[in-house]
Amino acid sequence: MNPLVRIILGSKSDLDKFDAAVDVLNSFGVAYDLHISSAHRNPEQTAKLASQAEAEGVKVIIAGAGLAAHLPGVVAAHTCLPVIGVPVASGALNGLDALYSIVQMPPGVPVACVAINGTKNAALLAVQILSGLDPELRARYNSYKQGLKG
Repeated sequence: MNPLVRIILGSKSDLDKFDAAVDVLNSFGVAYDLHISSAHRNPEQTAKLASQAEAEGVKVIIAGAGLAAHLPGVVAAHTCLPVIGVPVASGALNGLDALYSIVQMPPGVPVACVAINGTKNAALLAVQILSGLDPELRARYNSYKQGLKG
């Protein structure tokens, strides 16, 4: 099964922060793949992961990075797919720099942004986007939302 969601992390050290995203995607039965690719240390690979995603069947990309957090913007520059940026807490500003970097994208290159370390919401947003294309997924997502009422 081709992945519908591609997760790209800027650093291997961020991997554990994305456990919640992986759990959400697994719980909804949404196929995904996960790559470590820095916008700065491996820009060619990052561009390739973004530009070839649509041809590989990917529908949404989640990109997470800390510090200057250029990864989500670089990914968005190389694809027309929706990109969800996750600012990762790190460095002296504990993720605030990453948050500002992601939400300040220039006009024409949108990136959705969730909270610092908001990997669960990033995955839920991806599921919500995908549910517009899949009635069964929409039903599961609606059931999830109903369950939040307690």
